[in-house]
Amino acid sequence: MKKIDMFNHIWPKPYYERLLSITGNTTGITMRSEKVPMITDIEERFKVMDMFDDYAQIMTLASPPIETVASGKQAAELSRIGSESMAELCSKYPERFPGFVASLPMNNVESLVDEAKYAIEQTGACGIQVFSNIAGRPLDEADFASLFDYMAEVDLPIWIHPARGADFADYKSEEKSLYEIWWTFGWPYETSVAMARLVFSKTFDRLPGLKVITHHGGGMIPYFEGRVGPGWDQLGARTSDVDYGKLLRELKKRPIDYFKKFYADTALFGSRMATLCELDFFGANHILFASDSPFDPERGPMYIRETIKIIEQLDITEEERAKIFHQNAIDLLKLPQ
Repeated sequence: MKKIDMFNHIWPKPYYERLLSITGNTTGITMRSEKVPMITDIEERFKVMDMFDDYAQIMTLASPPIETVASGKQAAELSRIGSESMAELCSKYPERFPGFVASLPMNNVESLVDEAKYAIEQTGACGIQVFSNIAGRPLDEADFASLFDYMAEVDLPIWIHPARGADFADYKSEEKSLYEIWWTFGWPYETSVAMARLVFSKTFDRLPGLKVITHHGGGMIPYFEGRVGPGWDQLGARTSDVDYGKLLRELKKRPIDYFKKFYADTALFGSRMATLCELDFFGANHILFASDSPFDPERGPMYIRETIKIIEQLDITEEERAKIFHQNAIDLLKLPQ
């Protein structure tokens, strides 16, 4: 069965070289990316991809977010290099890379929509990747509304990738997060917060056709269905200084119904139970096969192999399995059958 991996990461050579010219030595999560051969070596990537039958990847740029390393014209340049170099790979290897996702200079608000148009209409991007916060700013700020409007207009999805570093402390009394808690628990939390801000800012009431893909199974949302459902049906009951009850009455649907509008991927580090949980919450129509390749202990194949195995063993119909493996991706990205 055809398999389209919807959320994996790459640094094409021109992008990698320009990134290093800006950042110098890599640190933290960026240093980890640099140490994985598949990120920059296309032949190493092909060796891993060839382990799996009828397997293709939709490319996204790996961290760091562009807005954390560059600004102004430099950020726009980095974005364009990323899109143009991924577009070149798609053109050269269409069977391996049927599409790519653009990363934008989110801190260049004045030209943000123009850069999105360039990526999609000139280089052929099949959507855009944004991070769960824009250098510390929430996605529902007014500055970003026109970007969401444009993506709804062209009817292409937005990928949300979590962003949080060790500088985000776990306790107010400390200066940084320890033991990589910022990643293990912080990233699912970041994703969930970004989803909630889009829901309660009425983004989906304003743009009912907007399509948003969330990394790592929709963060914490499926596991916390009770809090998101009956719990948030009582929005305002725990707050005395803001009238959230008014907001709740203004929403056109229950909060949980908006969360079910999101799409979620299967990049869950080989966890069968987490996959079952997201499938139960979002349903097969809103689940997308993804591996988070190449970030696994084997630097490429492990998460692809384990994720495929889990999906193949799910107690679902073959039609539902096909939707998860490739059909939902084809429909969302408007790819050829």
